[in-house]
Amino acid sequence: METIANSSTTYTEAYNQSINDPEGFWAEQADDIAWYQKPEQILSTDENGFYRWFKGGKLNTAYLALDYHVENGRADQTALIYDSPVTDTVRKYTYREFRDLVARFAGGLQNLGVSKGDTVVIYMPVIPEAVIAMLACARLGAIHSVVFGGFAPHELTVRIDDAKPKVVISASCGIEFDKHIPYKPLLDKALNDSKHKPAHTIVLQRPYVVAAMQPGRDLDYMEVMQHAHPVDCVPVDAHDPLYILYTSGTTGKPKGIVRDNGGHAVALKYSMKAVYGVDPGDIFWAASDVGWAVGHSYLVYAPLIHGCTTVLFEGKPVRTPDAGTFWRIIQEHEIKVLFTAPTAIRAIKKEDPDGKYKQKYNLPSLKYLFLAGERCDVATYYWAKDMLKVPVIDHWWQTESGWPMVANMVGYGLMPAKPGSAGKPVCGYKVEILGEGGQVLIPAQEGYVAVKLPLPPGCLPTLWQDDERFFKSYMERFAGYYMTGDGGYIDEDGYVYIMGRIDDVINVSGHRLSTGEMEEMVASHTAVAECAVVGISDELRGQRPIGLVVLKDGQTISESEIEQELVSMIREKIGAVAYFRNALVVKRLPKTRSGKILRKIIRNIADGEHYAIPSTIDDPAILTEIHNCLRDRGIGKAFI
Repeated sequence: METIANSSTTYTEAYNQSINDPEGFWAEQADDIAWYQKPEQILSTDENGFYRWFKGGKLNTAYLALDYHVENGRADQTALIYDSPVTDTVRKYTYREFRDLVARFAGGLQNLGVSKGDTVVIYMPVIPEAVIAMLACARLGAIHSVVFGGFAPHELTVRIDDAKPKVVISASCGIEFDKHIPYKPLLDKALNDSKHKPAHTIVLQRPYVVAAMQPGRDLDYMEVMQHAHPVDCVPVDAHDPLYILYTSGTTGKPKGIVRDNGGHAVALKYSMKAVYGVDPGDIFWAASDVGWAVGHSYLVYAPLIHGCTTVLFEGKPVRTPDAGTFWRIIQEHEIKVLFTAPTAIRAIKKEDPDGKYKQKYNLPSLKYLFLAGERCDVATYYWAKDMLKVPVIDHWWQTESGWPMVANMVGYGLMPAKPGSAGKPVCGYKVEILGEGGQVLIPAQEGYVAVKLPLPPGCLPTLWQDDERFFKSYMERFAGYYMTGDGGYIDEDGYVYIMGRIDDVINVSGHRLSTGEMEEMVASHTAVAECAVVGISDELRGQRPIGLVVLKDGQTISESEIEQELVSMIREKIGAVAYFRNALVVKRLPKTRSGKILRKIIRNIADGEHYAIPSTIDDPAILTEIHNCLRDRGIGKAFI
């Protein structure tokens, strides 16, 4: 397999260079993008002592993603494929066509007074106009903040007040399965409640729902385009922000993750070949919403900067129309790499455990399946591997990092997989496991997953207008390290195992136990489609684990039978010390819209503690079902 630097470079050699000589390593990667002005200094620190990359460099991210390819032989290559089973639409855009649309919409924003350094909020479904809006902001040097389409008005208000956008861009509706979700009433309420009042909104009128417009404030997307002239890219500094992406914080106030232009472009360009093994011209599909970090990095920016064709999917892995949708898209568009969340694969597995839909399709183009967003249980790993007959690669990263931190870097040659592990540290990340006192732990010892500073390019340099919170959230706990908030261990071969958030490590009678490990065991049961194991309060032991399981379709096993089998399994594999006594069968698990299971809220329900219903939850009614299920079984403090 072709490698990054040359045919003889190995992962170990590249990784060691990235850690021992980060400036030399990243200077080499920076040469792979087109700068207007090359950086004066590769690595520096700012007035706060925070590390910054590529000081003095000038570039434009939209230029790298579009214009560069138009000027260098890819003008007629497909840049983006929009595949929307919910609207029965497939549309393809060449690099030239997409460049022209972005340049024109940037002109429309410029007509509304948007310029370099201004902020713009984007509140849209997964449609080409959302990507056009992101790249148009980047073209002007404006800072975009994409808010997940369909977020509750309060959450949108909070983000508008924090980002203070000059313009908000939206659409008349989103589509969930066969339902049309009107966005404009949500946007109107958010703007009514916000202290900051943007001068204008731009609304794309989709044919399924026509939004009521407020004269003077609300502008029709198509009219904005009609009255606009294309504009050129505006050079920005490497340290200038490209976007703000809000993520949950422990205080309840979202944290505005800042992504800079220079480090982001270099890291993402490097990652496409190094991590994902794709070349310019390949077809890459990140099945994500544009509102999440994966959508920003690997649906929009990285594949376009690398000269790939990216796939924009408006739909779900099941029921749009069936569990074969992913396989249809891979076959039809000849996709080389699919990147999705384990939740999506589990949803397909639940609907089609024997792979009958898969048998309808041939997928010779597919070379790798990458999974991230949550921990991939071993049962899902093997199901996907057996079904697709390609390497299944679990990898791990965060909104904060913006690109993978731990992976199997296939660009340097595929390493042997270890199911349950996210792979080895990605070049640039010195991942270490720390104990309570900050000491580096020996192999196989579980502790805090931390990254030795400096973080590589592409990671957050700070939080939006909140340097103090950035330091306290990530740097204060262990001096000289970035605190990931996850627990895990590294084995003797250097493979990293992420066992879940630190508060998912429970203390049962003085024994520190990982609910992630137990969850993996529960998930391996042949009747279980998906599960969650959480630690709940126990008067005698401090905490004890309970399991919530969703059964595969067609299973006839009783709740008492599966509970007995799972209790026996955990006792056999971990021992009586785990005190795993309860496995409850539920119809669904509470999740965010991006597929993450809300384990902390399950724990709060069981412990009778107050909790706020998060705006990201897929279906709030599930929480009542969990509450009733626990109550009926007499499990938890609140029900005894």
